[in-house]
Amino acid sequence: MPVRNPAVEIKDLLKVYKATNGKKKPGREGDAVRLPALDHIDLEVPQGSLFALLGPNGAGKSTLINIMAGLVLKTTGNVRICGRDIDENPRNARAAIGVVPQEINLDPFFTPREVLEIQAGLYGVPRARRRTDELLRLVGLSDKADSWSRSLSGGMRRRLMVAKALVHAPPVLVLDEPTAGVDIELRRQLWDNVRTLNKQGVTVLLTTHYLEEAEQLCDTIAIINRGKIVACEEKETLLSRIDNKTLHVRLRECPLDIPERVAMYRPDREGRRTLIFRYSPGEQAVGPILDAVRDSGLEIVDLSTDESDLEDVFLQLTRAA
Repeated sequence: MPVRNPAVEIKDLLKVYKATNGKKKPGREGDAVRLPALDHIDLEVPQGSLFALLGPNGAGKSTLINIMAGLVLKTTGNVRICGRDIDENPRNARAAIGVVPQEINLDPFFTPREVLEIQAGLYGVPRARRRTDELLRLVGLSDKADSWSRSLSGGMRRRLMVAKALVHAPPVLVLDEPTAGVDIELRRQLWDNVRTLNKQGVTVLLTTHYLEEAEQLCDTIAIINRGKIVACEEKETLLSRIDNKTLHVRLRECPLDIPERVAMYRPDREGRRTLIFRYSPGEQAVGPILDAVRDSGLEIVDLSTDESDLEDVFLQLTRAA
C-alpha cells in the first residue's frame, strides 16, 4: 500500500504574541512580556482523514488555523499544506485550504449565487470551472440561490459559509466551531455534508467544543492545551487511555447487607435495587462479577454499562498538562 503524504504537516511551530498590557519584565532588555500561543508543536493531519483538533478556550486552536490560512504570521517553525510550504509557496498553500470561520461574514446585499461567484473570482477560478450550482445543491440551498443573503436563516448562512470555503476545490477543509449555537437538525445536515466531502477525498480538520461530535465523526484526534499538543492519536487508541467501565445491575430485591462474595467487588448503591460496579476491563472481566451476584441468590432484572468517552480523556489530559 503506497505511503501518502500528510495533508497538513507542522514542525516545531512557535507563535509568540507580545503582551498588550505594556508591562516590562526585568532581565529581558526592556522588551514587553512575550506570551507563547503555540509552543514548538509538531502535528500531522493524514490525507483523507476526518481530523479533530480539540482544546479548551485559549489553547491555541484559532492561532494554529489562522497560521495555516495565512492570516497570522508564525514566529518560527514550518507549515506545509499538501506539501506546499506556507513561506516558500504561500499562494499555492492558501489555495490548498478552505476555512469556515466561527463568525458568519456574508455581505447581506448579495445572493448565495453571487457570494459563491465572487469568491470563486477572488481565487481566480475560470468561469468554465466554477461549481456554483453544484455547491448550492451540496449544502441544500438551490432553492435560495437568488434570495438575499440577509433573508437566510442562521443555519442556511452557516451552510453557505461551507460552500464559500469550497469554491476553489481545496483538498483541505477547516471547520472552526461550525455548529456553535445551531440546532440539532442543522448539525445533522452539516455533518452529512462533511461526510460526503470526506468520501470525495477532502481532508477535514474540525475544531469543536461538542466532544460527542468529534467522537462520532472523526477518525484521528489531537488535543492541544496551553499551546502544546498533549495527544495526537487514532480515536480508538486515544479512548483506550482510560480503561474504566461502570456496570449498573438492577435487582429484583437487594438486601441491606450485601453478600460477602458481591461485597468484595466494592459496589455502590443507587436507590434501593441497583448496584454499581466500577472496574477496569484490562484487569477484571465482567463475568465473575455477574456470577457472584447470581450465586449469592440475587435476581438480576436489568443491567447496563457505561464506558469512558472522549470527554473523560479530554479532561484527564487537559487537567494534567
